[in-house]
Amino acid sequence: MNKIISFIASVAAIAATGCTSYEIDMPENPAAPVIGNEVSTNVIYQANPRFFGENDCLKGLTSQLSRISDMDCDILWVMPVYETGELNGIGSPYCIRNFKSINPRYGTMDDMKELVNSAHSKGMKVILDWVANHTAWDCPWITEHPDWYEKDADGNIVSPSGWSDVAQLNFGNPEVRTAMKDAMFYWVDQLSIDGFRCDYVDGVPHDFWSNVITDLRASHPDMIMLAETANPDYYADGFDMIYDWECATTISTAFNGGKPSSIVKEASEVLAKVPDGKSILRYVFNHDVAAENNVATMYGAPDGVPAAYVLVSMLNGTPMIYSSMDVEGLSGKLSFFDYETLTFSTSLSDEYKIINSAFKASAEVRRGELRDYSNASVVCFTRAIPGHNLLVAVNTTGSSQTIRTPISLAGAQMTDLIKGNNTTAPVSIELEPYCYTILMN
Repeated sequence: MNKIISFIASVAAIAATGCTSYEIDMPENPAAPVIGNEVSTNVIYQANPRFFGENDCLKGLTSQLSRISDMDCDILWVMPVYETGELNGIGSPYCIRNFKSINPRYGTMDDMKELVNSAHSKGMKVILDWVANHTAWDCPWITEHPDWYEKDADGNIVSPSGWSDVAQLNFGNPEVRTAMKDAMFYWVDQLSIDGFRCDYVDGVPHDFWSNVITDLRASHPDMIMLAETANPDYYADGFDMIYDWECATTISTAFNGGKPSSIVKEASEVLAKVPDGKSILRYVFNHDVAAENNVATMYGAPDGVPAAYVLVSMLNGTPMIYSSMDVEGLSGKLSFFDYETLTFSTSLSDEYKIINSAFKASAEVRRGELRDYSNASVVCFTRAIPGHNLLVAVNTTGSSQTIRTPISLAGAQMTDLIKGNNTTAPVSIELEPYCYTILMN
């Protein structure tokens, strides 16, 4: 944590004066003020309720909302809260028995309402995870409406490929569409939620998504819709965001001996396909990545995770923090099927707050021209709009590294968005292991 300790005191002083130390005076009418599309200023926090308590998980999550909000997170994505199935089950929260009831181990509907209301009171929006493609094998629909499911040649209900714990719905049946839409509206009406993260959207027809999104926005115009897909065709259905599937793997490879410049290249290629007014979800961990990789070594070492998150956020898109990234000492794979109460770290939360504040403060300049100056160990890039520059440098290794500052910026007066002070850009930047700097003028 040595890279942020010096800033903690300045954060307190800044808060007392009601301003930030990195408020940059932007010209009122700059010539050609931006080059790229509008960029996101939202930060998502993905909350796995099973990390917040062995039981009463929703109350545990509610008790952490002040800390999550203080990290400058804007949107709370809550993984599935619904009653799960047991028949053929393997413990997955994505195996839904009843779309209109709360998992009793998580708590009650009143607990869920308290969570949403508390988040709203802190200025956060709440989106729920939605699973439209399939149900649990003991979902009442199986016996009440067997014609709502896909069947094989012998008339047996089938599973989606590779997921034997769930049964595949048949969206060729209009009644399935009506029932699924009704269930989605139930949560909007009951809880006043702000949107959905839609699981495995590729398994459900485009016209279902376009229809339900149109209907949701007819009464709730600001509904947030996130699609679990990398296919940009889903933007046309009305989704605000899709996934950058490759960002975590690309960054991890660079932090384990690969080419740092590949991170800038991958982000640029993916963002080029994002229409204006839309965004793309970028992350170092989500529930799948954390379940499939050793969280202590995926980014070289635990200290590499915040450094990797700097790249997720500052290379644009909508960055996301997964519950567990703000916990110290974790190792191994984190199954999202298990209940594992985590102890969250104040110092890590403070570090993510500083990164998120830099992400938001740099929004206008992040729309500018991108130039890559990375070397074999450090990701280094700049953004520029007329009269203003952004410089980001991240050490991807466990040893100290030095990189030359682009000659056009060496000696320039800039604001250090991490330390919170004004500084002169040096001729070269020295970075301790997994440390980073973000400068802007």
